[in-house]
Amino acid sequence: MATSIFERNNVKVLGKGEQTLIFSHGFGSDQTAWRHQVAAFAPKYRIVLFDHVGAGKSDFNAYSPHRYSSLYSYAEDLLDLCAELKLTKSTLIGHSVGCMIGLLAALVESNRFSKLIFLSASPRYLNDREYVGGFGRTDLDSLYAAMSSNYYSWASGFAPLVMGNSDRPELAQEFARTLTEIRPDIAQAVARVIFESDHRQDLPRLQVPTLILQPSHDPAVPEEVGQYMADKIKHNKFIPIAAEGHLPHLSAPEVVTKAIASWLGE
Repeated sequence: MATSIFERNNVKVLGKGEQTLIFSHGFGSDQTAWRHQVAAFAPKYRIVLFDHVGAGKSDFNAYSPHRYSSLYSYAEDLLDLCAELKLTKSTLIGHSVGCMIGLLAALVESNRFSKLIFLSASPRYLNDREYVGGFGRTDLDSLYAAMSSNYYSWASGFAPLVMGNSDRPELAQEFARTLTEIRPDIAQAVARVIFESDHRQDLPRLQVPTLILQPSHDPAVPEEVGQYMADKIKHNKFIPIAAEGHLPHLSAPEVVTKAIASWLGE
C-alpha cells in the first residue's frame, strides 16, 4: 500500500485562521526548527508543517537517490501536499534550500502561493566568476570528504560553524542532533544535490511577491547572495536582519518573526 503524503512528509496542520502559512525547513533541520514562529502565528493563521523526505520524521523508505537527484522532486512533494490540502494563495516561509524548493513549486503552480518568504536563501552556493556564492570547489570537496569519512564527527563540527552564536552552545547542539537523525547516506547525497544546484536562471521567472530576509552574519550565505536575489526577482522586498548564523529563526526568533509579521500585514 502506498504511503500517504501525510505519512511520507510527517505533515501537521495547526491553527484555524483563514490564511495558511506553509513552513519549509532547510538541510539538516526539520519542522521543529519553526517552533518559535509557529507559537507566534498559530493563533491567527492556519499552519502547515512538514519534513522533506529524508529529514526529521519523514518516511525514510520514500527516499531514493534517483528520485531526489534534484530539487525539482522536493518541489513536486510540496505541490502534492498543497493539492492534498486544497491550498491556494498560501504564504510559503522557507529556510535555506527550503526557499528554492518553494520557488520551483511556485514556478509550476503559482496559484498555490500569494507570497513567498525566503530566509537565508541561496540559488547557488558555489562561487562562479563574478558571482559570490560563499564556497569554492575545494571547500565543497573537503566537506563531502569529511561527511564520507565520519558523518557523526563531521556533524558535530559542522553544526557550531553554521549556527554561530558560540555563547549559546545549546543552539549548535540542537542542530547537530537533527543532522545526526538523518541517515548518513541520505545526508551525503542531499548535500551534494544542494551544493551543486544552480537556480540563478529561475529567479527572474518568479512572479509571486517575495520577501528576502538576509542575516547580517550568515556563514553559509554571504550578504552578496541576498542582494543578488533581490536584483533578479521582479517583485521582492529585501530586508537585512540583525542576526548571526545560518538558522536565524532559532538564534534570533523575535527578529525573524517580527519581519515576517510585518510582511504578512502589508
